[in-house]
Amino acid sequence: MKWKSSVQPRKQRKYRANAPNHLRHKLMSANLSKELRKKYGKRSTRILKGDTAKIIRGEFAGVDGKVTKISIPDRGVNIEGVKKEKLKGDKFDVYVRTTNIVVTALDTEDKWRINKLEGKKATAARAEDKPKTEKKDIKNITKVKTKKGANEE
Repeated sequence: MKWKSSVQPRKQRKYRANAPNHLRHKLMSANLSKELRKKYGKRSTRILKGDTAKIIRGEFAGVDGKVTKISIPDRGVNIEGVKKEKLKGDKFDVYVRTTNIVVTALDTEDKWRINKLEGKKATAARAEDKPKTEKKDIKNITKVKTKKGANEE
C-alpha cells in the first residue's frame, strides 16, 4: 500500500485502519521527551520493548514505566503498572496508543537504532565498541622489486 499524503483526517484514519502489518509497525512511533530531542535532534522514534515512557493523555495520564509489550493489531503498547480490573477481580493489560505517550528513556542495547538516531551510518561501529589497534609503521616496510627479464634465461 503506497503512502497517501492526504490532509483530511478521515482519510488518515482510514489509511491507518486498513494498513497492512508491515506498515503498521512503522506507524508505532512516539514522541521523544525534550531532553532526548536535544540529544538526538529528532522529534520521534519507533517505540520498542524496554523503552521507558510516560503517558500524557487519557485515563492513565501521568503514569511512568517501562514498555513491556507492543501489540500491532491493537495499535498500542503496554506499560508496566497499567492494568484494569474486571468485575470478577482479574486484572488485564491495557494498551495505550503511541500518540498518547512520550518516550523518556531509550533502551540502548540496540546499537543499530542508536546509530540511526545519532545520524551515523547504521552499520558503523560506535567509538566505545571499537577495539584499539596499533598503527603500523609504513616507512619500515620495503617492497622487493624484480627486474623484468631477470627470471628469463
